[in-house]
Amino acid sequence: MLNKIKKFINNGDLRKVRFWIQLVTFILFVYGGYFAISFGSSFPIFTCPFNDESSAICYLISLQHQLAMPTQVIFSMASLGILIGLITFIAWFAVLNKAWCGYMCPFGTLQDWITALRKRMGIRFSTYTQNEFENLSKIKYIFLAIILLVPLFMGLGVLDREWTHAFCQMCPARIISPMFVGDFSQWTIDFSSITVMILTGIGVAFTGLFFVGSFVKKRFFCFFCPMSGLHYIFSKFSIIRFTKEGDKCTRCGDCYAVCDMQIKDIADDVISKNILRDDCILCLKCVAACPEDDALHIDIFNIKTFSSTKEGFNKRMGIQKFKGSIDE
Repeated sequence: MLNKIKKFINNGDLRKVRFWIQLVTFILFVYGGYFAISFGSSFPIFTCPFNDESSAICYLISLQHQLAMPTQVIFSMASLGILIGLITFIAWFAVLNKAWCGYMCPFGTLQDWITALRKRMGIRFSTYTQNEFENLSKIKYIFLAIILLVPLFMGLGVLDREWTHAFCQMCPARIISPMFVGDFSQWTIDFSSITVMILTGIGVAFTGLFFVGSFVKKRFFCFFCPMSGLHYIFSKFSIIRFTKEGDKCTRCGDCYAVCDMQIKDIADDVISKNILRDDCILCLKCVAACPEDDALHIDIFNIKTFSSTKEGFNKRMGIQKFKGSIDE
């Protein structure tokens, strides 16, 4: 019975499973407020509080507010609030690891839908050179530093309250997420001060760049997402592991060909057992595209849950004859 279940999973049509998960979670997180659903303020994806109907709040805004408290407050009993928020974030994150990006994040789903539109229009996607990839993928850590350091400087009195949730003022999610509930009020530049004007102006510019970039490059914003960087820092706490058996890899390159994030290690690295990288969104398209038994697999509590198999590859390739290429 167990072997039949494993065979069913390994041979399944991942695209269909992923589509429905993304659709359901997008509705849940973006419109959950209409149904009085609340998951708290420590969620490991971009569920923006500027959308009044969001059912969860992105941890990054909570973290910025907590770190902006005066230093003497942070080192008091109030620090328990920061610790509880972090533990809650890790608890949510531990369940899916970076699959939160590939399956649950509304912002990631929106980018996939924009990619689908581009494909229907017959426009080819763009790619980065390896050098560009390596340089651009570091930007997420610059944003993460802004998230951590700006509020700390506020708490020390170095920066004033105009810098409150500075990253959120620049983040495209602040502008885009409310649009799905008919709120376009964030499409403005706030002229209340020079600092706020610059931050909100950057936010409007980044939003325009998000739409253009997402149309020509798969998962464009994910390369720069600080939440992705934070995920990677805590990835060792997850119950899910992404594993590669290097001795079974033929370096055919199929995994790299379907990788939306252009992670070259997935094909070239035959030494690392843990093949999860900071840009990975755990969409599992590489596992589905791999033609070698158990060369790539997802483990939950060290139990193989979804593995690459020759049979599954052949079956999916048969499906593709009628439904298009594996590469979405």
